[in-house]
Amino acid sequence: MWPPFLFTGIRIEHLSEDYLKCRVGLRLRPWNRNANGTHFGGSLFAMSDPIYPLMLMGVLGHRYLICDRAADINFLKPGKGRVYAEFELTNQRIDEIRNATAGGEKYLPEFIINVVDEEGDIVATLRRTVYVRHKPWARKDPLKKAA
Repeated sequence: MWPPFLFTGIRIEHLSEDYLKCRVGLRLRPWNRNANGTHFGGSLFAMSDPIYPLMLMGVLGHRYLICDRAADINFLKPGKGRVYAEFELTNQRIDEIRNATAGGEKYLPEFIINVVDEEGDIVATLRRTVYVRHKPWARKDPLKKAA
């Protein structure tokens, strides 16, 4: 029910309870068509906008500052009908992020997302870079006493 998704017709079709997998879909509607009658590129781009940061927030919790940093899209084929994108986080990737940010450093993991049509053809490929940093107050061990 997030307004940018609601008004474009983007739907989160599946989100695993552990936040490790997500599937987002978009049907071609009159309000998300371009002048050629295919999916408006902005809607294809928006399909991936908050997904990885939100998944990482769900996995890593409030002790991390997480937001989008950069993104680009490569349109490969006109999108017609229903299109979807799948997002996945692995335990290895999560460990990589935790290790890279353990001392308070920022980390900029990149994710590649394919937007695929009903035939399984790739319509667009997106690259998203996410900003992740362990918050300074959250790195302190509450069980240690000040010396």
